[in-house]
Amino acid sequence: MDANDCIFCKIVSGQIPAAVVFQDEVVFAFLDIGPVSDGHTLVVPKEHIDKFDRASPQLLGQVASRLAKIAAAIQKATGCEGYNILCNNGRAAGQVVNHLHFHIIPRKTGDGVIDRWPAYKYPAGAAEKIADKIRKCL
Repeated sequence: MDANDCIFCKIVSGQIPAAVVFQDEVVFAFLDIGPVSDGHTLVVPKEHIDKFDRASPQLLGQVASRLAKIAAAIQKATGCEGYNILCNNGRAAGQVVNHLHFHIIPRKTGDGVIDRWPAYKYPAGAAEKIADKIRKCL
């Protein structure tokens, strides 16, 4: 998918309307049309990049600084007790739109949103084997 076919690029360019929360030369932030809580906001870089690992370190730093500012404003505006910042990368991870984006999801205790992390324990020796494979790829 290129920028011409990307729904987020069309939102950034004004071709598709959105409830805009914030924008500057780097990012565009707008309310998710399928929110999991009031104030659920998407933050996208204006540059079309499909995944986190394909963005430059400079861009990621710029986006991160804006995420902090926007998250603080969302928390103040909604009165939420906390928030999640999520970034899905690839279909298997739940990425539906192939444009790098971050979800800021306002949270309240007991809201039922992501109420349990599906954690497990590594079998003996497995963690070190996986860590070794990752180190070799760095």
